[in-house]
Amino acid sequence: MTASVSFPDLDEAALRRLAEEFAFALTPGDTLALEGDLGAGKTTFARALIRALTGDSVAEVPSPTFTLVQTYTAPRYDVAHFDLYRLTDASELDELGYDSSLGRGIAIVEWPARAGDRLSDQRFTLTLSEGASETLRNVQLDGPGLLGPRIRRFAEIHVFLERAGWGGTGTSLSYLQGDASARRYARLTKTKGDRAILMDAPRQPDGPPVRDGKPYSQIAHLAEDVRAFVAVDLALAHAGFSVPQIFAHDLAAGLLLIEDLGDRVFGREVQSGADQATLWRRAVDVLVALREVRPSAPLPLPDVTTHTVPPVDRQSLAIETELLIDWYWPALYGNAIPASARAEFNAAWDEIITRLLAAPRGWLLRDYHSPNLIDLPDRSGVRSVGIIDFQDAMIGPEAYDLVSLLQDARLDVPPSLEGTLLQYYIREVTRREPDFDAAQFRFTYYALGAQRNTKIAGIFARLAMRDGKRQYLAHMPRIWGYLARDLEAPELAPLKAWYDRHIPPGMRGRALAI
Repeated sequence: MTASVSFPDLDEAALRRLAEEFAFALTPGDTLALEGDLGAGKTTFARALIRALTGDSVAEVPSPTFTLVQTYTAPRYDVAHFDLYRLTDASELDELGYDSSLGRGIAIVEWPARAGDRLSDQRFTLTLSEGASETLRNVQLDGPGLLGPRIRRFAEIHVFLERAGWGGTGTSLSYLQGDASARRYARLTKTKGDRAILMDAPRQPDGPPVRDGKPYSQIAHLAEDVRAFVAVDLALAHAGFSVPQIFAHDLAAGLLLIEDLGDRVFGREVQSGADQATLWRRAVDVLVALREVRPSAPLPLPDVTTHTVPPVDRQSLAIETELLIDWYWPALYGNAIPASARAEFNAAWDEIITRLLAAPRGWLLRDYHSPNLIDLPDRSGVRSVGIIDFQDAMIGPEAYDLVSLLQDARLDVPPSLEGTLLQYYIREVTRREPDFDAAQFRFTYYALGAQRNTKIAGIFARLAMRDGKRQYLAHMPRIWGYLARDLEAPELAPLKAWYDRHIPPGMRGRALAI
């Protein structure tokens, strides 16, 4: 069954804007076939699409009428632009590298009929025709089978932006690199300079059951739609923290239009020469202040429903640690972990988790680290740190977010800075909370550090093995370095013994069998 969506009477500016929106929808392996008579606007649309994909990094987008194919390197993937008007035989498409172009990125094909049956059956077809006047164009987008849901999503986003006042020719749209999740982001910029972020986060289907009939996401308390993000965002904003203002929402569709807090992400700022200690200390101040805000349950939502922030429990902590033995172990050794080693691992963690569950609880934002923190120098106090990722927030030991910050998975935090800021946090909290147990907090900090880094090592191995995202393996030495620091805590000696016996230090730098 073929899905279709139509856009009537678009002028050239509206056609270019539609190309920006469609660029957001494309993924590697896609083919876009452009249909229409001579002068219908195929090349105009193709050029706008290529500029949207390359971020205007190319000075010129020539028509491939004579070369038949023109290739571009874009930030997300390669783009091959084919013009088959002069193709004499469909077999020539093989010589032009059509199939290989899909392995590297996407293909845009003008005059696709001349390719015969050589193009992918699963392709988008965009047909342009004259509209109400010779300067206007009608656009129809079609796609068969598996492309149907993506076409409907494209149309849904288009309507959402129009209704929110961020559609049309007065606003440009560009893709933003997101995180490792299924969420997608785009930056919207109006002619007068106003900016916003589109979050495209449709509800994710449950994965296969992994334990007690439940999928991993449910056991680990991962958000499955945007409702958690919105509820926590509103709660943190009310408490005076810098989280994105929500301009428009469609909770059922999983679409949000939120405030753009800018590009001064902590990790990028450090790479540009900013003082890491100053930035990280301000982020610690936020966590100290957050202790004064107790998470209430349930949290209200704009549609008069509520969201309940889940508590940390034994199952969520345990299944995260097991990512190491389920994914890292086979990637390292090439086979599943023996039952005896698994039993020892779980037994060592079980006692630690029991102690963690007895620790005082508060907000646990879960991903409080450099990719999700933004320097806002025009704001003062705790508002000078923007926070953008908290949909998986829980109620649990408050040391967790300090670990996320001071043992950043994607950026080195020197041991000296970690130690200084850990002591700074303890001193500031002790000053505010006379009954604060510093010794218990230190144990919780190192135990959660071991838990989090164990989880991340498993996640990064899974991303490389299952999803082909080998770039995450570059962070493994850092993760193991943090984990080694954590395991030096005296209370973690039995756990350290398991790691030293089964994944000794000399093995931790070994290339994974991926």
